[in-house]
Amino acid sequence: MSSPIRTASRLLLTALVALWMLPTQAAQLVRIGAAHFPPYTVRPESGADTGLLPQLVEALNALQSDYQFVLVPTSIPRRFGDFKQGRIDMAIFENPAWGWKDIPHTDVDMGLEDAEIFVAQRQLEGRATRQQDYFADLKGKRLALFSGYHYEFANFNAEPQYLIKNYNATLTYSHDSNLLMVLRGRADIALVTRSYLNDYFLRNLNVANELLVSDRIDQVYHHYAILRPAAPISGEAFGRLLQGLRDNGQMLKIFEPYKIAIVPVPATP
Repeated sequence: MSSPIRTASRLLLTALVALWMLPTQAAQLVRIGAAHFPPYTVRPESGADTGLLPQLVEALNALQSDYQFVLVPTSIPRRFGDFKQGRIDMAIFENPAWGWKDIPHTDVDMGLEDAEIFVAQRQLEGRATRQQDYFADLKGKRLALFSGYHYEFANFNAEPQYLIKNYNATLTYSHDSNLLMVLRGRADIALVTRSYLNDYFLRNLNVANELLVSDRIDQVYHHYAILRPAAPISGEAFGRLLQGLRDNGQMLKIFEPYKIAIVPVPATP
């Protein structure tokens, strides 16, 4: 029969082994808002892991075990409320100028740049060839815009009625639809992200010669991550993870095919 001391020793040893086998700290859950913003995020509400954001999240989770990044579907207009209510901890591929000024947050420079460009139909044969000066003045032209986007030419005012009244705009939730409107003569100019247009031409090789792409850039998308003050991860820690992905080549692998520039991140003062 075992003595009480021996029994207690075995129980203590068993408890110590169990503690040794458990992780010292569970990964902290970080919820990233996923709003339809092709090619970065594509229809997240459908549950399909498509777009660049799911690829980035997969790379972040593979890089380390302190944080578990997950996607939470939201929308372009709804993301602000979800952020303020704590439903999401972070919004990615954002810019502080896109409606975040009055919302407490920390922003992290992601070192990524894209651009918003103008696209029109090439002039038909037998008529004067359309040139780049067509994009210089938007007055009197019918614009096809993505609903909820903040455009520099409109002073970043994304209100639908403002865009409809002042820029004769048709608003949709599809770059494909906007480009089709231009191709079919239902709109004069569409604005699309350069990364999306590159992908569109790869999927529609026959239309590249039908569209005139502007040298004029509406705005350069310098991407940031927007973090809640109470987010489980700090801006500094997230910046270090992004640097880790630059160092191991994952940032280049994910974004280079879409012609999204990877640019130096300014040193933190």
